[in-house]
Amino acid sequence: MVARTVRPAPGRVVPHLPPEPELVPSKASPPSPSPSGPKLARPRPITTAPEDIEPGRKRRIARARDPIEARLDLHGLDQDRARAALHAFLQRAHADGLRAVLVITGKGVEGDGILKRRTPDWLSEPAVRPLIAGVSPAERRHGGEGALYIALKRRK
Repeated sequence: MVARTVRPAPGRVVPHLPPEPELVPSKASPPSPSPSGPKLARPRPITTAPEDIEPGRKRRIARARDPIEARLDLHGLDQDRARAALHAFLQRAHADGLRAVLVITGKGVEGDGILKRRTPDWLSEPAVRPLIAGVSPAERRHGGEGALYIALKRRK
């Protein structure tokens, strides 16, 4: 529709476009879905990514005034094992009453590793999202771009 309304600039010619078929509602009943038809993927549940750690708390963690109470290194794990290890680690840390943890994902090849990219998705999953107060990239001395500070909420 947009292409049909465009006027050529002076000295230019619009290429000929094939006509688009018009959509006319038919009075016939819609075809029934066949059992061997294409399968639609189930929609993923809408989850919100964890928020950033509040600036004052991140500064205290980075300067070691609030200690990093546990660390998890995901180097060398495939995605499934890394996700399971991350979930178990966060649930155990929260149950133990820890408040600040460090997760080392690594940077990957050229700074674009799969674990680095997928970790925020895993942190927003319903199993661990209620435990997390915030997530922020780590300071250079704690792993920089290849690590995350995770602030956990208090136990009730």
